[in-house]
Amino acid sequence: MAGWMKIAVAIAAVAGLLVAYSYLPLTEWTESLRTWINGLGAVGWVVFALIYAVATLAMFPGSFLTLAAGLAFGLWGFPIVVVGATIGAGAAFLAARYLVRDWVQTKTEGNRTFKAIDSAIEEDGWKIVGLLRLSPAVPFSLQNWMLGTTGVAFWPYLLATFFGIMPGTLLYIWIGSLGGSAAAGEQTSTLKYVFFAVGIIATLAVTVIVGRKAKQKLAEHGLDETAS
Repeated sequence: MAGWMKIAVAIAAVAGLLVAYSYLPLTEWTESLRTWINGLGAVGWVVFALIYAVATLAMFPGSFLTLAAGLAFGLWGFPIVVVGATIGAGAAFLAARYLVRDWVQTKTEGNRTFKAIDSAIEEDGWKIVGLLRLSPAVPFSLQNWMLGTTGVAFWPYLLATFFGIMPGTLLYIWIGSLGGSAAAGEQTSTLKYVFFAVGIIATLAVTVIVGRKAKQKLAEHGLDETAS
C-alpha cells in the first residue's frame, strides 16, 4: 500500500507542477532563483546546501526544498540536496545527543516506534538507520533527533543517512527538474519529455522496490506495525 501511495504522490506532484506552470508565475520565480544562485557562482551551491541543512535541523519538510532544487538546478540539484540533508541530519543528531538528549528522551518515553527503533539499533546499529531512511517509520527530520538519543555511533549514522536518502531524493529532483524545464519555457521536444517520464518512472520503481525490501527487514525488528 505504501508503494502505491508513493506513486500517487509522485503523479500528483507532477500534475501540480504542470498546473502551477499554467496559472502561477513560475517562470519569473524560477528565473529569479536561478539568477540569484548563478550570481553567487559556485558559492550559490554551498548557500543552497546550507539553507537545506538549516531547514533539516529545524524539522522543515524537505520535500518542498528538494522540488525547488530540481526546479533551480535540474539534476545537479541531487548532490546539493544529498549533501545539505546529510549535514542537517548530522547537526540534528549531535544536538539531540549532546544538547537536548534528556528533553528528547522525555518526549519519546512512551513512543512505541522509538522503543522499537532503539531496540533494533542495539542489535544492528547503522543498518537500521539505513533501512529507516529507505522506508521511514517516522518523518525524516524527526528521525534525526530520535536517533541522536540511541546508541548508534555518529559516523556510521551519517554514512547510512547519506546513502539511504538517495533514492527518494533523486525521485523528487527528477520531478522538480521536469517542472523547471516547463517553467523556464525551454524548447523541449517530445522525446525529451518521454526521457523525463521514463526516468521518473524508473526512479520511482527503484524507490518502491527498495522501500518494500527495507520494510520487510524492519518488520523483522518489530518496526512494521509501529510505522503503520
